[in-house]
Amino acid sequence: MDQPTPRRIAVASANLHKLEEIRAILAPYGFDPVGLDAWPDIDDLPETAETFEGNALMKARALAELKGVVAVADDSGLEVDALGGAPGVHSKRFTPEATHAANNTKLLAVLDGVQERSARFRCVIALVTPDGAQALASGVCEGHIGHGLVGAGGFGFDPLFLPVEAPGCSMAELSAAEKNAISHRGRAFRQLPGLLEQLGL
Repeated sequence: MDQPTPRRIAVASANLHKLEEIRAILAPYGFDPVGLDAWPDIDDLPETAETFEGNALMKARALAELKGVVAVADDSGLEVDALGGAPGVHSKRFTPEATHAANNTKLLAVLDGVQERSARFRCVIALVTPDGAQALASGVCEGHIGHGLVGAGGFGFDPLFLPVEAPGCSMAELSAAEKNAISHRGRAFRQLPGLLEQLGL
């Protein structure tokens, strides 16, 4: 019997690492996520809100309106309790350089001497239709911040983040499948079929 054709879904992101994760997460559900590289005329999408929910909605809404597609977007970041939840929505731009190396170096510096290092990765996804209907879902991965970079996988703060559900390992030491099973992004995007049903799609 022929396999069903994967269902295309527009993802409001140009981040290749993120898109690779989303494709792996959604593949078992029959989705074919398409990123912003499908629309070269879109330089960037706005994400100037002060919450994950606000940024996810802003990006999904912009893509849905610009291209007349059902769009999904996520906003995610690291919340460190000792820093009052920072860097939070500013995770990507935690430093002026906005690079993984600079961000990790700064996080280690600001936590130097701090014993309480509990943290979590949080992800919020927004699904928006061209006519403005919308739905939200979120996912969280609890853990704490290590004292040095460990592992070569993943991206962002992964080498510093020690997930509760993978004792003795950083997120960057997990295989892609292991990471997606417990990650904030995996938990959020696995709710996408329910969001589509919620909006009657």
